[in-house]
Amino acid sequence: MKRIGIIGVGEIGRAIVTGLCDGTDESPEVFLSPRGARAAAELSERFEGVRVCTDNQEVVDHSEMIVIAVRRHDRHEALAGLEVDDGTIVVNVMAGVGNDDLRRTLRTGAPLVRAIPLPTIRERRSVTVVHPSHPAVDSFFARMGGALPVADEAAFDVLSALTGTLTTHYAYLATLASWAAGHGIAPGDAERYVRGLFQGVGRSLGDETRSLDELAADHETPNGSNERIRTTWFDPANSQALTTTLDDLLADLTT
Repeated sequence: MKRIGIIGVGEIGRAIVTGLCDGTDESPEVFLSPRGARAAAELSERFEGVRVCTDNQEVVDHSEMIVIAVRRHDRHEALAGLEVDDGTIVVNVMAGVGNDDLRRTLRTGAPLVRAIPLPTIRERRSVTVVHPSHPAVDSFFARMGGALPVADEAAFDVLSALTGTLTTHYAYLATLASWAAGHGIAPGDAERYVRGLFQGVGRSLGDETRSLDELAADHETPNGSNERIRTTWFDPANSQALTTTLDDLLADLTT
């Protein structure tokens, strides 16, 4: 695909543009909606071949593939009246908006593919869940870290719910750093140490020869500190609370 349009230039839209264009000589032309004008203008100044359009229809008219990245509750306003040719590929990255819903809004016969790009797509190391599999879309995300096609929208929604845990992870790390600061460690030193501690954990996740359970066991000594925290804080009640919260989120995503 040589001409990509993005409607909705928020965090994910910016990340996609950066992943496509930063440090590569083979980036496509990218057409951005005026929505999120400040971010769109910054991207067009930073990358050659990135252009801000006057409206969303102009984005569609110039693109072989369009990525719809507006917020769920803004979609009707943003997409109202758009004319999408049946030959255009539409990538739907709106959480909780199924393809049947989007097709009713756009009134098009164009192929629709749902996707879950994450902010790390800007570094081209994010695996993106897609449904249904489409050669052009799979290839598009493969160049930015990989595509993970799933069989149906039910499976897609389960993986979408998992993305709701990201900021909880950051809040967990912030709590650790705050606890250390409360015990006399300089806040900057506490945060630096926590970052380094979990960056190492992140690197270990790249070893796909070991399951997540095996990685946990390999980092844990019987009756040691890690086992103590895991078994006393992340106990069955805590685990069940997380499971219940994910079930509730999944229910919201599928209504």
